[in-house]
Amino acid sequence: MQASWRRRIPEHSGPPAEKPMPTDIRPSPRLAVLYGGFVAGSLDILAAALINRVDPLIILRAIASGLLGRAAFQGGLPVAALGLLLQWAMSLLIAAIFVFAAGRMAWLGRRWIAAGLLYGMPVFVVMEYVVVPLSAAAKPHFSALSLVENLLAMLLFGLIVAFFARGIRPRSPPDQVRGRL
Repeated sequence: MQASWRRRIPEHSGPPAEKPMPTDIRPSPRLAVLYGGFVAGSLDILAAALINRVDPLIILRAIASGLLGRAAFQGGLPVAALGLLLQWAMSLLIAAIFVFAAGRMAWLGRRWIAAGLLYGMPVFVVMEYVVVPLSAAAKPHFSALSLVENLLAMLLFGLIVAFFARGIRPRSPPDQVRGRL
């Protein structure tokens, strides 16, 4: 019975073979910035809430306090929304810098894990020692544990940004593009 069943199936059933789909699709730099910035920025808020053992709304108010000072902690949802917008704006900028660099240096896209971890370090330094001190936010309590936790959060941030930028290849210089036309 099995033999007769096999004979009835045509050898080539289905539509004619089409051109194979490319497996090496170049990610869009714009989407890499958007996904990397929004995902890393949102997870960074949750990481900060876990590190500090507080509600994420307090973290958002702390971010808004960079502009508003201590008054931000007395605000409600509008102040938290401002904090979220500020967080996403910073996150998109940080992601855009990495994606721009990945568009110039091929190894950043190919070795995205190492590149993301390496990128997290200067992001940590800039945020911890430049952005926060220049803001109107209260200076956070320093401890070795908080330093390690915040560094790990920024390493994760860099890793997420690099994940979305993986595979971005350098653009051809303008002279090479003109030569092809």
